[in-house]
Amino acid sequence: MGKVLIIDDEKQILSLLSRIIGLEGYEVYQASSCKTGLKQLEQYTPEVVLCDVRLPDGSGVELVSELKKLCPLTEVILLTAHGNIPDGVQAIKNGAYNYITKGDDNNCILPLIAQAMDKASLAYRQQKETVSSVGQQYSFDVIVGNSPAIREAVSLAQKVATTDVPVLLTGETGTGKEVFAQSIHRHSDRQGKAFVAVNCSSFSRDLLESEMFGHKAGAFTGALKETKGLFEEASGGTIFLDEIGEMAFDLQAKLLRILETGEFLKIGDTKPIKVDVRVIAATNRDLAKEIANNNFREDLFYRLSVFQIHLPALRDRTGDIPLYVKAFVDVFAAKMGKKQMRVSSEYINALKLHPWKGNVRELRNVIERSLIIADGDVLTIDTLPLYMLHPEAASADNYSGFDLSGMEKMHISKVLKYTNGNKTETSRLLGIGLTTLYRKIEEYGL
Repeated sequence: MGKVLIIDDEKQILSLLSRIIGLEGYEVYQASSCKTGLKQLEQYTPEVVLCDVRLPDGSGVELVSELKKLCPLTEVILLTAHGNIPDGVQAIKNGAYNYITKGDDNNCILPLIAQAMDKASLAYRQQKETVSSVGQQYSFDVIVGNSPAIREAVSLAQKVATTDVPVLLTGETGTGKEVFAQSIHRHSDRQGKAFVAVNCSSFSRDLLESEMFGHKAGAFTGALKETKGLFEEASGGTIFLDEIGEMAFDLQAKLLRILETGEFLKIGDTKPIKVDVRVIAATNRDLAKEIANNNFREDLFYRLSVFQIHLPALRDRTGDIPLYVKAFVDVFAAKMGKKQMRVSSEYINALKLHPWKGNVRELRNVIERSLIIADGDVLTIDTLPLYMLHPEAASADNYSGFDLSGMEKMHISKVLKYTNGNKTETSRLLGIGLTTLYRKIEEYGL
């Protein structure tokens, strides 16, 4: 499940948090001061640190910087008895994952730890991979599909990978744009350098500007020290700008300047910074329409789309679905300790009939769910979500005798069994809030 370090000088809170987090299956360590916390961090390398702001030998806000220096991939969540906006801003700037108030956010702690744990665990796994294994993971050879549309996209990506021109990847959500971006980078002359990905829709306008370009100390309230932006971090390598169509119009001008001159200004600075970065952008929007609506700069579009690759929707290449099923079943079955899993023809037919608005990402989630639900060694249509069952693909007899609440109870029970009773992981897999899950457990007497 992962390791969590709690740093708090209040013994009752330390004991309570340790018990609650430990019951979720995490390995918990305790510290009551900055000094002890740093020693525990070096000794155990936890994925997540839950830290009080006020400690006897220092400030938790400042401690974040020290924690991140020792273990950059560990995520730090700060707890405070009294919310303070400047402290919160500085904590995030120092590298904290989040900043919450004690008492008011008790229901948020476990889901927040689970999210931070997922992020840190993934980062630590990636760190352990060698350059060769990473190269293999993002090899064009492992991109699934034999349809003409996907093979054409792969062929174009292979050709542009050896150049240094900007690339624009288009296609619906979940079609694999980041996989293509990673593969292009891994097959370029920049493969030994950084690959930095940023989702432009995940940040507010001001935060995105700070993340991308960095800022000088004193540039705005809470900016106590100079901070590097992602373009500086990616210098020599590649930056992947996902959902580029969501970027604020005025920020597009700064991006255009980088593409044209290789220079940009940090927030609050007057001296240009020179970087050598390859830009790969992606969008699920129709940028031509965005240009017509004055939401996207036409000159930026032409600079980004020097080489454009469109990734086809899964519903337009249903012949590739069996290949994806085999690949995902092999991965998830091994992870779950299920051997020699088979797939029924009815299951495959049901998948082919589905419109797949979420494309490959949705298919991946459906298959993972099916393997969790499956009692035997065969994936049948019984393991598919109800919304996917079409009359052509499934008989109504499959669910006779079950009302909706009965099916929900059975489904929740199976997922709880799979997670060994871990409520946070169960709520994540079910796609519902932790509070909702507890209510359902009480309602169904699970």
